[in-house]
Amino acid sequence: MHDDSSENTLVAGQPQSHTDHAIAGAVSGFVTRFTCQPLDVIKIRFQLQVEPIAHHHVSKYQSIPQAFALIVKEEGISALWKGHVPAQLLSVVYGMGKFSSYNALSKLANEYTFHDRWQHMMHFVAGAGAGVFATILSFPFDTVRTRLVAQSSNHRVYQGILHCGMEILRTETLRTFFRGLSPTLLQIAPHSGLQFACYAFFVDVYRQYTNNSETTFGGSMLAGSAAGLVAKTVIYPLDLSRKRLQIQGFEHGRKGFGKFFRCNGLIDCLVVSAKTEGLRGLFKGLWASQLKAAATTALHFTAYEQALILLKSLR
Repeated sequence: MHDDSSENTLVAGQPQSHTDHAIAGAVSGFVTRFTCQPLDVIKIRFQLQVEPIAHHHVSKYQSIPQAFALIVKEEGISALWKGHVPAQLLSVVYGMGKFSSYNALSKLANEYTFHDRWQHMMHFVAGAGAGVFATILSFPFDTVRTRLVAQSSNHRVYQGILHCGMEILRTETLRTFFRGLSPTLLQIAPHSGLQFACYAFFVDVYRQYTNNSETTFGGSMLAGSAAGLVAKTVIYPLDLSRKRLQIQGFEHGRKGFGKFFRCNGLIDCLVVSAKTEGLRGLFKGLWASQLKAAATTALHFTAYEQALILLKSLR
């Protein structure tokens, strides 16, 4: 993200087409998902566990290292990439929609005189709009991915993506694919906006500190990590609620994972979580999520920027 008033793209001097931004976004989503999928599996397992995440407790998962080791022991190392195919579809569609729509919204904002005065705010607004569009577009893949990750390998209900989708349509309704969409949109608008705005801010800080007009690969990674950490921490309770809403009606697939969490809507989910698990329960799995957010946001922006540079060089 740069201060180039003529072309508000993520890479300085890259006035590229919407197709380039869509392709770069898809590449970014693919690379990021493949690298960070194990952390996502751990995060989801933590979020869906009602019991405390603590040592010396009857809880199934007690810490990040213990959860990794237990999953590998009980389900094999491939379980760390459980639900990877729908997750990849989710990431590719989401990345494509997010970065292409951000580019389009940024170009629109450039046409107004207030853009230069409210530059970081425009990054936030464009990022929020891009996140909402990409989320609606990719949400069914997220629901399928969550169901596949949530089920026990010893009590499998779904055999794959297509089977999961067909079973949801057969036994539930089409609306099930979008269950949890409301809290997700409430979450994703500020989350995506904060990601873009914080990334732009930290890139500016990096340039001032290094006295360099360009952002290096390392600079992109550092700015992305910091942006991901800040954004994820702010919206985390909504992320937890989304995952818990997505498994409602899926109790039969959660055998062996402890007590099943039941709720009716976003507010009820937040209230029940806080009432039964304390306020700390709203941030259950935060460490794993922060680790994942720092890694994924850094990879997302860096891979996107590098893909744009590569696409330009090929022309």
